[in-house]
Amino acid sequence: MEATLFEKIINREIPADILYEDELSIVIKDISPQAPTHLLIIPKKVIPKLSDATGEDQNILGHLMLVAGKIAEQLELDETFRLVVNNGAKAGQSVFHLHLHLLSGRSLNWPPG
Repeated sequence: MEATLFEKIINREIPADILYEDELSIVIKDISPQAPTHLLIIPKKVIPKLSDATGEDQNILGHLMLVAGKIAEQLELDETFRLVVNNGAKAGQSVFHLHLHLLSGRSLNWPPG
């Protein structure tokens, strides 16, 4: 199976604007931002979509949420941000490697699109 776009970024096969990295995850700027701050929080383990996660992934999933809070604090987002997970093509997922979108810097309406 061919590596996902995010695997290629993690493996440094293609460039990305990396803001944070640890042993379990990487945070990059989205190349098509939908808000002034639009980051992708990506686990290094390939999980195609959230519904594919298993009990073994519980620590990774929790870690991604904590990374979101850490990066928001580092960027001084004043605790004002939204996290989005698209699960499947009909939900807007275009890269089938689980990732969280962190959006901030503008008013975010509800319900979303």
